[in-house]
Amino acid sequence: MPTTNFDDIFSSVANDVFKVVFFPDRIYHEAYLNATRSERYRYNVQEVRGYLDLTVLKGEVFMDGVFLCNFVRIEYRGERLVEQVRTRGRFLTARVVAWVKLRSGNGGPEPEARVALHWDRWVGAYQVELWGTLEPPETKQHDFSVLDMMGSDGSITRVPQFEHLMADVYAVKQVELAFREADRYQPFGTAVGDADAAWDNNYLRSHQEPRVGEPSSPLNTVEDKNYLLDFQRGWFKRAADVVPVLYRNAMMEPDNNPDARVDNVIQMRWLFQRELGGSLIFFHEVTIPPGKVEGNHQHIGSEELYYVVEGNGIAYLRVGDDPETDALDEHGNPRYRTVSREVMGIGRRDFKELPVGPGSMIFTKSGGMHGIRNTAAAGDLKFVAFLYHSR
Repeated sequence: MPTTNFDDIFSSVANDVFKVVFFPDRIYHEAYLNATRSERYRYNVQEVRGYLDLTVLKGEVFMDGVFLCNFVRIEYRGERLVEQVRTRGRFLTARVVAWVKLRSGNGGPEPEARVALHWDRWVGAYQVELWGTLEPPETKQHDFSVLDMMGSDGSITRVPQFEHLMADVYAVKQVELAFREADRYQPFGTAVGDADAAWDNNYLRSHQEPRVGEPSSPLNTVEDKNYLLDFQRGWFKRAADVVPVLYRNAMMEPDNNPDARVDNVIQMRWLFQRELGGSLIFFHEVTIPPGKVEGNHQHIGSEELYYVVEGNGIAYLRVGDDPETDALDEHGNPRYRTVSREVMGIGRRDFKELPVGPGSMIFTKSGGMHGIRNTAAAGDLKFVAFLYHSR
């Protein structure tokens, strides 16, 4: 009985719902990569990770049907760096620089290097391929169309510091990255040093760790200042096993908010942070004790989804954010009560009080405002939250 091939499975009407799963792997195998300008080269893309406008692929390169070396390819579309460069009165040119660190995850050396990325109109991004070797097999020579891209500053390059990890593509477990503008601003040739250079380090990225038990301690905030793409393929966790970080007066300013008491302490279990891809920033579980509150705040450039899993309370959604909450009931009365609430860093705004319990959801888009309170006399209010960057 013949084996059904992937194309037949993918094209089946019954499997339309699964194309969201299959599509990325399929397109990356067919995407234009540097050496494919010559038919003598073939790539086997084994794993792909992405975050915002950054993509990293790793796999194998074959030349004339024979394995040549492993590779890591970096593609970067530069949206954030464009903003940073513009604030300095300059523009991005055809080249940017990437700071790259490869990590094995086994406690061994974590080499780092800077490499040049070149604008590629085929993929609409800056890109570079790190190959394990640039040497052809004995008795062979590289195709001239590919050889032209090779070199220490080329779009196909070899980094000596990465040699021991590149020998086994599976040994590369994590890739850390940050990007800066080129070291010379063209067409003027002006030198751009690190002190004046614009960097994209993932919005000064940090993550939370339960290092100390003091609520809102700065020691629990770990500065990363880079992108992290993790090639682990799966995680299994129990929320109860994750130690929470404590926060006092969460999303509130003590000077102007009566709820911002010293004893207003909530817990956040940071379940996933830098492991996430796409545009996701974190997934965490929040525990609000009886009578405590997460203060009202606004999201700009990000979106957040709350899903209540335990307890009861009141969520606050700004008047007008969801027209359904502003509607009248069958008697012509407001369906939900309107209250004035202090918003962190903004001042007072009108909100709808929305009763919440297990299964309730609050979804806030960029520009929206929300908060949540545990109104119960006993029992925690718990919800899980996704936060991600939006455009």
